[in-house]
Amino acid sequence: MAVSLPDSSSSASHAPAAGLLRRGSPGLRRAQWALFAAGFSTFSLLYCVQPLMPLFTHAFQVSPAQSSLALSLCTGLLALAIFAVGLFSQSLPRKRTMAFSLAVSAALGTAAAAAPDWHSLLALRALQGLAMGGVPAVAMAYLAEEVEPDTLGFVMGLYISGSAFGGLSGRVVTGLVSDHFGWRAAMGALGVLGIVAALLFIWLLPASRGFTPHRGDGWAGVLQDVRQGVSAHLRNGPLCALFALGGLLMGAFVTVYNYVGFRLLAPPFSLSQTFIGSIFVVYLVGIFASTFFGRMADRHGRGAMLTAASCLALAGLLLTLSDSLPVLVLGIVVFTFGFFAAHAVASGWVGHMARGYKALAASLYLLVYYVGSSVLGALGGKFWAGLGWAGVAALCGALLAAALAVSLCLYRRGRRVSVAPAAPGAATRAG
Repeated sequence: MAVSLPDSSSSASHAPAAGLLRRGSPGLRRAQWALFAAGFSTFSLLYCVQPLMPLFTHAFQVSPAQSSLALSLCTGLLALAIFAVGLFSQSLPRKRTMAFSLAVSAALGTAAAAAPDWHSLLALRALQGLAMGGVPAVAMAYLAEEVEPDTLGFVMGLYISGSAFGGLSGRVVTGLVSDHFGWRAAMGALGVLGIVAALLFIWLLPASRGFTPHRGDGWAGVLQDVRQGVSAHLRNGPLCALFALGGLLMGAFVTVYNYVGFRLLAPPFSLSQTFIGSIFVVYLVGIFASTFFGRMADRHGRGAMLTAASCLALAGLLLTLSDSLPVLVLGIVVFTFGFFAAHAVASGWVGHMARGYKALAASLYLLVYYVGSSVLGALGGKFWAGLGWAGVAALCGALLAAALAVSLCLYRRGRRVSVAPAAPGAATRAG
């Protein structure tokens, strides 16, 4: 993995290595579980509408493509919020930013359960997307600044595991509750769980020691930081490749999960809403994949693990073309494992590859990540309407093939760097 030293132009102050959270320390354990709770809350609230889309088509008389707006609009504005927070991240306190984001998004999620009509629901989901931006924009940077490098891959994997568990809980809880009490009760239940998670986060997370907000030069200094940070990241070709990879992976992932419920409701499967919700239990493999591949990347290099994970996701997608339910479910399991493994490795690599301005780098990665989710997730509805599941699989297969090509390029670059003579200030390990 490439380890870059903070750029000297960064205006944040960073603590020495001795102050970093180390494996086995009480502070690291508290940080792990706090960010697990943050990932759980954010992604359970974000994706809880996915199994409810068929219900929205009946309750509000909208098409499947229109029903996907309940997710796509939220993820699209989440992407903008992440970017906005990232732009000014050098001036924002890490913990308070994330806590505010968690509390407001949970409150809006609870309010969305009482939305009187379709447009009100979409408006509340849009506001919720804006409110959610503080956690993804800052969490990756917090970990890169506070955790010792040899442990970062594992801890980042645990944060992604919390995200996976949140995505699982959001889908399964809403599937079960909506079958018995309706979609409003399902969304309300997730809102309450989000409030509990926000309280746990505030209690557990240690305050930043490796970062101090920089406000000395006022808005002029903030804008200078933004210009310098964006310019540095956009000139970093491998980092931009990671940004593109995030959008490709997330576009494929959300598209599959947006429309697999419609496929399972229709013949030859004709499954119930509860059973479809239970399909999302396969998110449990995402929890394992994130931590396992994060640890493997620490040991064997990120490029190799990223390539292997992309291959797994593509293989799983091909299995979902089967009309056999066990094979289809196996395909979703393998696809989900591959996606979370790749995301955990790529997101952990961003913090190492960035030359300073780590929160801004994380925000740019997540901006492309969620734009991919929003745009490609909605586009998948056109493929579903015109070509059925074969069309959805063709779109996602093209996205994953592109992601695999990017992964191979990063892997080959890492191998070249690993055998090249070390230059002053260069990375200490190749990806």
